[in-house]
Amino acid sequence: MRSDAKENYLHLLATARAVVSEEGANASMRDIARKAGMGPATLFRHFPTRDALLDTLLRSSLEALTQKADAFESASSADEALVAWLREAVGFVRIYSGVVTLMANALSDPGSALHTSCENLRNAGTRLLTRAQVEGMADRNMTGSDMFALIGALGWIGDQASYSERSEYLFDVIASAILTHRPSRDAQVNERAGR
Repeated sequence: MRSDAKENYLHLLATARAVVSEEGANASMRDIARKAGMGPATLFRHFPTRDALLDTLLRSSLEALTQKADAFESASSADEALVAWLREAVGFVRIYSGVVTLMANALSDPGSALHTSCENLRNAGTRLLTRAQVEGMADRNMTGSDMFALIGALGWIGDQASYSERSEYLFDVIASAILTHRPSRDAQVNERAGR
């Protein structure tokens, strides 16, 4: 890639990241091009579809989350690894409004540019869940797909102004429901207070 083309590509990507962070995964491709100070043809030359653009934007984050699952798996107990990774995953889906629907659709569409990254992410989370289940620390009926759905739900809750204050509490409720031996936040607070 020529240096000017690479510069345009990186500028488009930085602009797209800012626009998608602000407006969500359904941000207009034309708005991205306009805000980057380029014509739509330049954007579409680099990213022929919205999925191609979003795959490029999200792939590094999805791969980082997948790698974090590996790191948590080897560095933490099964229950701590699962909760730490869940927290990271929920934090990620809160960054981009609408990304949960996009990821869910990508999982069911092997032709999607995002399919492989999303599948790898779900598999990484499933490994953490399975490890916790094998060690008797997590609900044996839960599947990786269930957990993926809960991540999406918790991300959505954090996006809603009326629920955002309670999002940490609700995260704890879900984590306590997944893990069989994890006390609820109320129990932890009472224990610290000596009640």
